Amino acid sequence: MTQALLLDGAGRTRTQPLASAPAFSRPTAPLQSRIAYAAAHVIPKPWAENVPGAPADIDWDATLAFRHHLWSWGLGVADAMDTAQRNMGLDAEATRELISRSAAEARSAGGALVVGVNTDHVDDEFISLDAVIDAYVSQLEFAEDAGAGVVLMASRHLARAAQSAAEYERVYAAVLARAGAPVILHWLGEAFDPVLAGYFDPSTSSGTDVSKSSDTVIRIIEANAAKVSGIKMSLLDAPAEVALRARLPETATMFTGDDFNYVGLIAGDGAVAVDASPVGRVARDEGAGVSRPPHASYSNALLGAFAAIAPNASAAIQALDQGDADAYRRILGPTEALSRQIFAAPTFNYKTGIAFLSWLNGHQGASSMVGGLHSARSLPHLSEIVRLANASGALEQPELAAARWNGLLAQNGVSA
Repeated sequence: MTQALLLDGAGRTRTQPLASAPAFSRPTAPLQSRIAYAAAHVIPKPWAENVPGAPADIDWDATLAFRHHLWSWGLGVADAMDTAQRNMGLDAEATRELISRSAAEARSAGGALVVGVNTDHVDDEFISLDAVIDAYVSQLEFAEDAGAGVVLMASRHLARAAQSAAEYERVYAAVLARAGAPVILHWLGEAFDPVLAGYFDPSTSSGTDVSKSSDTVIRIIEANAAKVSGIKMSLLDAPAEVALRARLPETATMFTGDDFNYVGLIAGDGAVAVDASPVGRVARDEGAGVSRPPHASYSNALLGAFAAIAPNASAAIQALDQGDADAYRRILGPTEALSRQIFAAPTFNYKTGIAFLSWLNGHQGASSMVGGLHSARSLPHLSEIVRLANASGALEQPELAAARWNGLLAQNGVSA
Protein backbone atom coordinates (compact mmCIF):
# COMPACT_ATOMS: atom_id res chain seq x y z
CA MET A 1 0.00 0.00 0.00
CA THR A 2 1.23 3.51 -0.85
CA GLN A 3 2.30 5.45 2.24
CA ALA A 4 2.74 9.18 2.78
CA LEU A 5 4.68 10.67 5.66
CA LEU A 6 2.71 13.32 7.55
CA LEU A 7 4.31 16.08 9.59
CA ASP A 8 2.77 18.17 12.39
CA GLY A 9 3.73 21.56 13.76
CA ALA A 10 5.85 20.04 16.52
CA GLY A 11 7.98 18.12 14.02
CA ARG A 12 6.37 14.75 14.76
CA THR A 13 5.84 12.38 11.85
CA ARG A 14 3.54 9.48 11.14
CA THR A 15 2.74 7.42 8.07
CA GLN A 16 -0.61 7.58 6.32
CA PRO A 17 -1.82 4.95 3.84
CA LEU A 18 -3.12 6.57 0.67
CA ALA A 19 -6.39 5.41 -0.83
CA SER A 20 -6.73 4.50 -4.47
CA ALA A 21 -7.90 7.30 -6.76
CA PRO A 22 -11.72 7.40 -7.08
CA ALA A 23 -13.07 5.96 -10.31
CA PHE A 24 -14.69 9.17 -11.52
CA SER A 25 -15.71 9.37 -15.19
CA ARG A 26 -15.40 12.38 -17.43
CA PRO A 27 -18.78 13.62 -18.69
CA THR A 28 -19.90 12.60 -22.15
CA ALA A 29 -22.17 15.63 -22.51
CA PRO A 30 -22.12 19.18 -21.12
CA LEU A 31 -22.90 19.51 -17.43
CA GLN A 32 -26.50 20.60 -17.04
CA SER A 33 -27.65 21.23 -13.49
CA ARG A 34 -25.13 23.91 -12.60
CA ILE A 35 -22.79 26.27 -14.43
CA ALA A 36 -19.32 25.57 -13.06
CA TYR A 37 -16.04 27.39 -13.60
CA ALA A 38 -12.70 26.52 -12.03
CA ALA A 39 -10.40 29.49 -11.46
CA ALA A 40 -7.07 28.27 -12.84
CA HIS A 41 -3.52 28.94 -11.67
CA VAL A 42 -0.39 29.50 -13.76
CA ILE A 43 2.64 27.21 -13.91
CA PRO A 44 6.09 28.82 -14.14
CA LYS A 45 9.25 27.55 -15.72
CA PRO A 46 10.98 26.00 -12.69
CA TRP A 47 14.42 27.08 -13.91
CA ALA A 48 13.41 30.71 -14.54
CA GLU A 49 13.93 33.77 -12.35
CA ASN A 50 10.45 33.61 -10.78
CA VAL A 51 11.52 35.31 -7.57
CA PRO A 52 9.58 37.99 -5.64
CA GLY A 53 9.34 41.15 -7.72
CA ALA A 54 10.48 39.57 -10.98
CA PRO A 55 8.26 39.43 -14.09
CA ALA A 56 6.43 36.12 -14.40
CA ASP A 57 8.16 33.60 -16.68
CA ILE A 58 5.45 31.04 -17.44
CA ASP A 59 5.60 27.50 -18.79
CA TRP A 60 2.87 28.00 -21.36
CA ASP A 61 2.64 24.36 -22.41
CA ALA A 62 1.99 23.19 -18.85
CA THR A 63 -0.28 26.14 -18.05
CA LEU A 64 -2.50 25.56 -21.06
CA ALA A 65 -2.46 21.78 -20.58
CA PHE A 66 -3.93 22.36 -17.13
CA ARG A 67 -6.80 24.27 -18.71
CA HIS A 68 -7.43 21.32 -21.01
CA HIS A 69 -7.54 19.13 -17.90
CA LEU A 70 -10.33 21.33 -16.50
CA TRP A 71 -12.24 21.42 -19.79
CA SER A 72 -11.97 17.62 -20.08
CA TRP A 73 -14.03 17.33 -16.89
CA GLY A 74 -16.77 19.57 -18.29
CA LEU A 75 -15.78 22.62 -16.25
CA GLY A 76 -15.37 26.10 -17.61
CA VAL A 77 -12.14 27.98 -16.95
CA ALA A 78 -12.00 31.33 -15.16
CA ASP A 79 -8.61 32.76 -16.05
CA ALA A 80 -6.42 35.74 -15.21
CA MET A 81 -8.10 36.05 -11.84
CA ASP A 82 -6.87 35.82 -8.25
CA THR A 83 -5.99 32.14 -8.53
CA ALA A 84 -3.60 32.99 -11.38
CA GLN A 85 -1.69 35.11 -8.81
CA ARG A 86 -2.93 38.37 -10.22
CA ASN A 87 -1.30 41.11 -8.14
CA MET A 88 0.77 38.40 -6.41
CA GLY A 89 3.36 37.57 -9.05
CA LEU A 90 1.43 37.77 -12.32
CA ASP A 91 2.36 41.12 -13.87
CA ALA A 92 0.31 43.07 -16.42
CA GLU A 93 2.22 41.85 -19.47
CA ALA A 94 1.92 38.21 -18.41
CA THR A 95 -1.78 38.75 -17.68
CA ARG A 96 -2.42 39.98 -21.20
CA GLU A 97 -0.50 37.08 -22.70
CA LEU A 98 -2.40 34.63 -20.51
CA ILE A 99 -5.73 36.03 -21.69
CA SER A 100 -4.71 35.88 -25.36
CA ARG A 101 -3.32 32.36 -25.12
CA SER A 102 -6.22 30.97 -23.07
CA ALA A 103 -8.80 32.53 -25.38
CA ALA A 104 -7.15 30.98 -28.43
CA GLU A 105 -6.93 27.63 -26.65
CA ALA A 106 -10.58 27.79 -25.59
CA ARG A 107 -11.63 28.34 -29.20
CA SER A 108 -9.62 25.35 -30.38
CA ALA A 109 -10.94 23.11 -27.60
CA GLY A 110 -14.52 24.37 -27.52
CA GLY A 111 -14.08 25.14 -23.83
CA ALA A 112 -15.95 27.75 -21.83
CA LEU A 113 -13.77 30.66 -20.72
CA VAL A 114 -14.16 33.87 -18.78
CA VAL A 115 -11.26 36.13 -17.83
CA GLY A 116 -10.69 38.79 -15.25
CA VAL A 117 -10.87 42.47 -16.19
CA ASN A 118 -9.47 44.95 -13.69
CA THR A 119 -7.57 48.25 -13.47
CA ASP A 120 -4.32 46.77 -12.18
CA HIS A 121 -2.14 47.61 -15.17
CA VAL A 122 -2.09 51.19 -13.83
CA ASP A 123 0.95 51.61 -11.58
CA ASP A 124 -0.27 54.66 -9.66
CA GLU A 125 -1.89 53.72 -6.37
CA PHE A 126 -4.41 56.57 -6.37
CA ILE A 127 -6.24 57.62 -9.52
CA SER A 128 -9.47 59.49 -10.28
CA LEU A 129 -12.81 57.82 -10.91
CA ASP A 130 -12.58 58.76 -14.59
CA ALA A 131 -9.16 57.13 -14.75
CA VAL A 132 -10.65 54.02 -13.12
CA ILE A 133 -13.27 53.89 -15.86
CA ASP A 134 -10.66 54.30 -18.58
CA ALA A 135 -8.49 51.55 -17.06
CA TYR A 136 -11.42 49.13 -16.80
CA VAL A 137 -12.50 49.84 -20.38
CA SER A 138 -8.98 49.30 -21.69
CA GLN A 139 -8.83 45.81 -20.21
CA LEU A 140 -12.46 45.09 -21.14
CA GLU A 141 -11.79 45.84 -24.79
CA PHE A 142 -8.64 43.73 -24.77
CA ALA A 143 -10.47 40.71 -23.30
CA GLU A 144 -13.41 41.01 -25.68
CA ASP A 145 -11.14 41.47 -28.69
CA ALA A 146 -9.42 38.23 -27.65
CA GLY A 147 -12.81 36.51 -27.72
CA ALA A 148 -13.13 35.84 -23.98
CA GLY A 149 -16.08 36.30 -21.69
CA VAL A 150 -15.54 38.80 -18.92
CA VAL A 151 -15.53 38.84 -15.14
CA LEU A 152 -15.45 42.47 -14.01
CA MET A 153 -13.19 42.17 -10.99
CA ALA A 154 -13.20 44.35 -7.90
CA SER A 155 -10.68 47.18 -8.33
CA ARG A 156 -8.30 48.39 -5.66
CA HIS A 157 -8.18 51.72 -7.47
CA LEU A 158 -11.95 52.05 -7.23
CA ALA A 159 -11.96 51.01 -3.58
CA ARG A 160 -9.50 53.81 -2.82
CA ALA A 161 -11.17 56.46 -4.96
CA ALA A 162 -14.90 55.98 -4.38
CA GLN A 163 -16.38 58.03 -1.56
CA SER A 164 -19.94 56.75 -1.81
CA ALA A 165 -22.12 53.97 -3.16
CA ALA A 166 -23.32 56.39 -5.83
CA GLU A 167 -19.77 56.69 -7.16
CA TYR A 168 -19.52 52.91 -7.47
CA GLU A 169 -22.78 52.95 -9.40
CA ARG A 170 -21.47 55.67 -11.72
CA VAL A 171 -18.26 53.80 -12.48
CA TYR A 172 -19.96 50.47 -13.10
CA ALA A 173 -22.60 52.07 -15.32
CA ALA A 174 -19.92 53.74 -17.45
CA VAL A 175 -17.89 50.56 -17.81
CA LEU A 176 -20.84 48.27 -18.44
CA ALA A 177 -22.11 50.61 -21.14
CA ARG A 178 -18.95 49.74 -23.09
CA ALA A 179 -19.34 45.96 -22.72
CA GLY A 180 -20.10 44.10 -25.93
CA ALA A 181 -21.78 41.21 -24.09
CA PRO A 182 -23.10 40.60 -20.57
CA VAL A 183 -20.40 40.24 -17.94
CA ILE A 184 -20.11 38.62 -14.53
CA LEU A 185 -19.49 41.03 -11.66
CA HIS A 186 -17.10 40.05 -8.87
CA TRP A 187 -17.39 40.91 -5.19
CA LEU A 188 -14.15 39.94 -3.49
CA GLY A 189 -14.02 40.11 0.28
CA GLU A 190 -11.31 41.53 2.50
CA ALA A 191 -10.13 38.04 3.52
CA PHE A 192 -8.76 37.78 -0.02
CA ASP A 193 -7.67 41.41 -0.28
CA PRO A 194 -7.83 43.78 2.73
CA VAL A 195 -7.84 46.82 0.42
CA LEU A 196 -11.33 45.81 -0.71
CA ALA A 197 -12.98 46.17 2.70
CA GLY A 198 -16.31 47.97 2.35
CA TYR A 199 -16.44 47.45 -1.42
CA PHE A 200 -19.58 48.82 -3.12
CA ASP A 201 -20.34 51.07 -0.09
CA PRO A 202 -17.52 52.94 1.65
CA SER A 203 -19.77 53.70 4.62
CA THR A 204 -19.39 50.03 5.52
CA SER A 205 -15.78 49.83 6.64
CA SER A 206 -15.78 46.12 7.45
CA GLY A 207 -17.14 43.03 5.74
CA THR A 208 -19.10 42.08 8.87
CA ASP A 209 -22.17 44.01 7.65
CA VAL A 210 -22.65 43.80 3.92
CA SER A 211 -26.32 44.77 3.66
CA LYS A 212 -25.60 48.27 2.35
CA SER A 213 -23.09 46.94 -0.17
CA SER A 214 -25.65 44.34 -1.25
CA ASP A 215 -28.14 47.13 -1.90
CA THR A 216 -25.58 48.81 -4.16
CA VAL A 217 -24.99 45.55 -6.04
CA ILE A 218 -28.71 45.13 -6.69
CA ARG A 219 -29.02 48.70 -7.95
CA ILE A 220 -26.06 48.20 -10.31
CA ILE A 221 -27.48 44.96 -11.69
CA GLU A 222 -31.03 46.26 -12.08
CA ALA A 223 -29.86 49.49 -13.76
CA ASN A 224 -27.64 47.52 -16.18
CA ALA A 225 -29.67 44.34 -16.60
CA ALA A 226 -28.78 43.83 -20.25
CA LYS A 227 -25.04 43.97 -19.46
CA VAL A 228 -24.82 41.79 -16.31
CA SER A 229 -25.29 38.02 -16.50
CA GLY A 230 -24.43 37.33 -12.86
CA ILE A 231 -22.16 37.98 -9.92
CA LYS A 232 -19.39 35.95 -8.32
CA MET A 233 -19.53 36.45 -4.56
CA SER A 234 -16.34 35.69 -2.64
CA LEU A 235 -17.00 36.92 0.89
CA LEU A 236 -16.78 33.54 2.68
CA ASP A 237 -20.16 34.52 4.15
CA ALA A 238 -22.81 31.97 3.17
CA PRO A 239 -25.81 33.79 4.75
CA ALA A 240 -24.89 36.99 2.90
CA GLU A 241 -24.64 35.09 -0.38
CA VAL A 242 -28.00 33.38 0.14
CA ALA A 243 -29.61 36.73 0.98
CA LEU A 244 -28.23 38.45 -2.13
CA ARG A 245 -29.01 35.44 -4.30
CA ALA A 246 -32.68 35.69 -3.34
CA ARG A 247 -32.76 39.33 -4.46
CA LEU A 248 -31.17 38.90 -7.90
CA PRO A 249 -33.38 39.68 -10.89
CA GLU A 250 -34.21 36.85 -13.26
CA THR A 251 -31.58 38.14 -15.68
CA ALA A 252 -28.68 37.45 -13.31
CA THR A 253 -27.33 34.36 -11.62
CA MET A 254 -25.23 33.85 -8.50
CA PHE A 255 -21.80 32.25 -8.87
CA THR A 256 -20.47 31.19 -5.51
CA GLY A 257 -16.86 32.02 -4.84
CA ASP A 258 -17.17 30.76 -1.25
CA ASP A 259 -14.42 28.19 -0.91
CA PHE A 260 -15.55 27.41 2.65
CA ASN A 261 -19.24 26.68 2.07
CA TYR A 262 -19.70 25.75 -1.59
CA VAL A 263 -21.25 22.31 -1.06
CA GLY A 264 -24.48 23.61 0.46
CA LEU A 265 -24.58 26.77 -1.63
CA ILE A 266 -24.37 24.85 -4.89
CA ALA A 267 -26.82 22.18 -3.71
CA GLY A 268 -29.33 24.88 -2.87
CA ASP A 269 -32.37 25.12 -0.69
CA GLY A 270 -34.71 22.50 -2.09
CA ALA A 271 -34.99 19.79 -4.70
CA VAL A 272 -32.33 19.36 -7.36
CA ALA A 273 -32.86 21.94 -10.07
CA VAL A 274 -31.90 21.12 -13.64
CA ASP A 275 -30.52 23.73 -16.01
CA ALA A 276 -30.65 22.51 -19.58
CA SER A 277 -28.15 25.02 -20.95
CA PRO A 278 -24.49 24.16 -21.63
CA VAL A 279 -21.87 25.09 -19.09
CA GLY A 280 -20.67 28.65 -19.49
CA ARG A 281 -23.49 29.80 -21.74
CA VAL A 282 -23.97 33.03 -19.79
CA ALA A 283 -20.50 34.20 -20.64
CA ARG A 284 -20.45 33.47 -24.37
CA ASP A 285 -20.55 36.15 -26.98
CA GLU A 286 -24.26 35.91 -27.69
CA GLY A 287 -24.92 36.82 -24.05
CA ALA A 288 -28.11 34.79 -24.03
CA GLY A 289 -30.00 34.33 -20.79
CA VAL A 290 -30.06 30.89 -19.24
CA SER A 291 -33.28 28.91 -19.44
CA ARG A 292 -33.65 27.39 -15.99
CA PRO A 293 -36.00 27.03 -13.04
CA PRO A 294 -35.99 29.98 -10.58
CA HIS A 295 -32.35 30.39 -9.67
CA ALA A 296 -32.79 32.02 -6.29
CA SER A 297 -32.61 28.63 -4.57
CA TYR A 298 -29.02 27.68 -5.52
CA SER A 299 -25.65 29.06 -6.58
CA ASN A 300 -23.63 28.19 -9.63
CA ALA A 301 -19.87 27.95 -9.16
CA LEU A 302 -16.79 30.00 -9.96
CA LEU A 303 -14.23 28.64 -7.54
CA GLY A 304 -10.51 28.41 -7.07
CA ALA A 305 -11.16 25.24 -5.09
CA PHE A 306 -12.52 23.54 -8.21
CA ALA A 307 -9.09 23.81 -9.85
CA ALA A 308 -7.74 21.56 -7.09
CA ILE A 309 -10.61 19.04 -7.22
CA ALA A 310 -11.79 19.11 -10.83
CA PRO A 311 -12.67 15.37 -11.07
CA ASN A 312 -14.61 15.48 -7.78
CA ALA A 313 -16.44 18.67 -8.77
CA SER A 314 -17.39 17.26 -12.16
CA ALA A 315 -18.56 13.94 -10.73
CA ALA A 316 -20.67 15.71 -8.11
CA ILE A 317 -22.41 17.92 -10.67
CA GLN A 318 -22.94 14.88 -12.89
CA ALA A 319 -24.74 13.35 -9.89
CA LEU A 320 -26.97 16.42 -9.69
CA ASP A 321 -27.65 16.03 -13.41
CA GLN A 322 -28.99 12.56 -12.58
CA GLY A 323 -31.12 13.94 -9.75
CA ASP A 324 -29.00 12.25 -7.09
CA ALA A 325 -28.42 14.85 -4.38
CA ASP A 326 -27.12 12.21 -1.96
CA ALA A 327 -24.34 11.19 -4.35
CA TYR A 328 -23.54 14.86 -4.92
CA ARG A 329 -22.97 15.40 -1.20
CA ARG A 330 -21.14 12.10 -0.80
CA ILE A 331 -18.65 13.07 -3.53
CA LEU A 332 -18.23 16.78 -2.89
CA GLY A 333 -18.89 16.99 0.85
CA PRO A 334 -15.47 15.69 2.00
CA THR A 335 -13.65 18.16 -0.24
CA GLU A 336 -14.85 21.13 1.77
CA ALA A 337 -12.49 20.37 4.66
CA LEU A 338 -9.65 20.22 2.14
CA SER A 339 -10.68 23.55 0.67
CA ARG A 340 -10.87 25.16 4.10
CA GLN A 341 -7.29 24.09 4.72
CA ILE A 342 -6.12 25.41 1.34
CA PHE A 343 -7.88 28.73 1.99
CA ALA A 344 -6.94 29.03 5.67
CA ALA A 345 -5.78 32.44 6.89
CA PRO A 346 -4.01 34.29 5.47
CA THR A 347 -6.54 33.37 2.81
CA PHE A 348 -4.75 35.16 -0.04
CA ASN A 349 -1.98 32.55 0.16
CA TYR A 350 -4.39 29.83 -0.98
CA LYS A 351 -2.73 29.81 -4.41
CA THR A 352 0.16 27.88 -2.86
CA GLY A 353 -2.14 24.97 -2.03
CA ILE A 354 -3.69 24.98 -5.51
CA ALA A 355 -0.27 24.73 -7.17
CA PHE A 356 0.91 22.17 -4.60
CA LEU A 357 -1.99 19.82 -5.38
CA SER A 358 -1.46 20.35 -9.11
CA TRP A 359 2.11 19.17 -8.60
CA LEU A 360 1.10 16.18 -6.46
CA ASN A 361 -1.42 15.18 -9.14
CA GLY A 362 1.14 15.33 -11.94
CA HIS A 363 -0.07 18.43 -13.78
CA GLN A 364 3.26 20.20 -13.41
CA GLY A 365 6.84 19.10 -13.00
CA ALA A 366 7.68 21.28 -10.01
CA SER A 367 5.80 22.94 -7.17
CA SER A 368 7.40 26.33 -7.81
CA MET A 369 5.26 29.42 -8.42
CA VAL A 370 5.70 32.85 -9.96
CA GLY A 371 6.83 35.42 -7.43
CA GLY A 372 8.30 32.68 -5.25
CA LEU A 373 4.88 32.10 -3.68
CA HIS A 374 5.51 28.39 -3.19
CA SER A 375 7.21 29.40 0.06
CA ALA A 376 4.03 30.99 1.45
CA ARG A 377 2.86 27.85 3.31
CA SER A 378 4.69 25.70 5.85
CA LEU A 379 5.43 21.99 5.55
CA PRO A 380 2.91 21.12 8.32
CA HIS A 381 0.25 23.14 6.46
CA LEU A 382 1.02 21.26 3.24
CA SER A 383 1.06 17.97 5.15
CA GLU A 384 -2.50 18.61 6.25
CA ILE A 385 -3.44 19.25 2.62
CA VAL A 386 -1.99 15.82 1.77
CA ARG A 387 -4.04 14.19 4.53
CA LEU A 388 -7.29 15.90 3.58
CA ALA A 389 -6.76 15.37 -0.15
CA ASN A 390 -6.38 11.66 0.56
CA ALA A 391 -9.48 11.61 2.76
CA SER A 392 -11.59 13.38 0.13
CA GLY A 393 -10.44 11.42 -2.92
CA ALA A 394 -8.59 14.37 -4.44
CA LEU A 395 -5.31 12.56 -5.14
CA GLU A 396 -5.49 11.57 -8.79
CA GLN A 397 -2.25 9.53 -8.72
CA PRO A 398 -1.60 8.44 -5.12
CA GLU A 399 1.74 6.74 -5.84
CA LEU A 400 3.09 9.83 -7.59
CA ALA A 401 1.73 12.07 -4.83
CA ALA A 402 3.44 10.00 -2.15
CA ALA A 403 6.74 9.94 -4.00
CA ARG A 404 6.73 13.68 -4.56
CA TRP A 405 5.59 14.61 -1.05
CA ASN A 406 7.93 12.20 0.73
CA GLY A 407 10.75 13.44 -1.47
CA LEU A 408 9.99 17.08 -0.58
CA LEU A 409 10.11 16.21 3.12
CA ALA A 410 13.41 14.39 2.64
CA GLN A 411 14.90 17.42 0.90
CA ASN A 412 13.98 19.42 4.00
CA GLY A 413 15.59 16.90 6.37
CA VAL A 414 12.35 15.26 7.49
CA SER A 415 12.20 11.47 7.67
CA ALA A 416 10.27 8.87 9.61
